[in-house]
Amino acid sequence: MQGFNKTTVVTQFILVGFSRLGRFQPLLFVVFLLLYLTILVANATIMAVIHFSRTLHTPMYGFLFILSLSESCYTFVIIPQLLVHLLSATKTISFVACATQLFFFLGFACTNCFLIAVMGYDRYVAICHPLRYTLIMNKRLGLGLISLSGVTGFFIALMATNLICDMDFCGPNRVNHYFCDMAPVIKLACTDTHVKELALFSLSILVIMVPFLLILISYGFIVNSILKIPSAEGKRKAFATCASHLTVVFVHYGCASIIYLRPKSKSASDKDQLVAVTYTVVTPLLNPLVYSLRNQEVKTALKRIIGMSVATKISSQKFKN
Repeated sequence: MQGFNKTTVVTQFILVGFSRLGRFQPLLFVVFLLLYLTILVANATIMAVIHFSRTLHTPMYGFLFILSLSESCYTFVIIPQLLVHLLSATKTISFVACATQLFFFLGFACTNCFLIAVMGYDRYVAICHPLRYTLIMNKRLGLGLISLSGVTGFFIALMATNLICDMDFCGPNRVNHYFCDMAPVIKLACTDTHVKELALFSLSILVIMVPFLLILISYGFIVNSILKIPSAEGKRKAFATCASHLTVVFVHYGCASIIYLRPKSKSASDKDQLVAVTYTVVTPLLNPLVYSLRNQEVKTALKRIIGMSVATKISSQKFKN
């Protein structure tokens, strides 16, 4: 039995996940299913509204569209398998499937980190340089930033997955998690992993801390511009918007920091699963709510589309009668 490495003898892993909860697993299935459907519906709604509303065909909403698409793919990599395992007695995953899941999970996760940073820069240009916004944030730059986020994210994911798959896995094969994440899988390696863990730690700093610091710098300039607004009501609305966005930022990067900015995989624990639920389920649910559904332009466009749909149905019924 062989995996990617010549000395690897493990061909499948057992995802322990929430198996210790026993009879509560069916209840968890219902909870995660409802959350997953909500995530898909919310993100699909955002993408549909942006696609069908010409007024939203701007760089800012283009970034929101791609983020919603990426978040949907991100959850698709994790949650469907979790749902199956919650109702299944066997919770195995092949070595190849585990590596594939790890690659796509890291790819979309890294892409999301970079996209949120890009959105922070977009807000900085819009608020601090409103007269030059369309000149700076043109279609070419927007597409370039989206492409750069995706290519960089998946390239880093490829390097990380390759580093992990090149380790020796000769048993045990019980992954203390509900999906194939870096630390729980590395913990099962039967050779010294310090050098590769250091490389993975460096990649984590690049993916998490660099975008986070760029966001903080962007919002520093944004807050400075908001303080110059003469209207108290204008300041209040601007700060409310910033607070909502920064809430998602701190939850997203904060949870990622707790899990990935630790130099040793041995520090992985059962509590990591609870933190992982936050960034694999809660954050993808918060993003469409905070970035879009609380946005007045998006809500107006959604009402317009719903109104047009209702009017079309009424007119078609009258025509039939």
